[in-house]
Amino acid sequence: MPVNQELIGRVFDKTAPYLVGREKVREFARAVFATDPASLDVEAARQNGYADVVAPPTFAIVVQQLTLDQLFAVEDAGLELTHVVHGSQQFAYTRPIVAGDELTAQLVVTSIKTLGGNAMLTAETGVYDAAGEHVVTATSTLVVRGDAA
Repeated sequence: MPVNQELIGRVFDKTAPYLVGREKVREFARAVFATDPASLDVEAARQNGYADVVAPPTFAIVVQQLTLDQLFAVEDAGLELTHVVHGSQQFAYTRPIVAGDELTAQLVVTSIKTLGGNAMLTAETGVYDAAGEHVVTATSTLVVRGDAA
């Protein structure tokens, strides 16, 4: 089944709040080999003006995944997981994510293009704090292999 072009422009529901935990930030930092002490040590983060440990920039994917799960749950989307690979990822931050943040996210499908029998779906996820202030926009491009690929 081809990727459903009617997804373009679709805005998904906001996710339930995600509370950023200190240990989750530390675990993620270790997993991606982050070396900034502010991602592991509260005192180092406070010396840099933050209330708690600071998540590495790619941590936003944890919150974005909640929105991508919504996208993959659409029955007629044409997104068979066995045919999907992650093509690219970008983050545009207003401010860093810090342990203690309560974040919600909302995804919009911005484009679907066909290239060489494959589809390239781009989705932007806006991530907001408890006050409704923008924290980061995470943009993913997913490559969906065509049946002949």
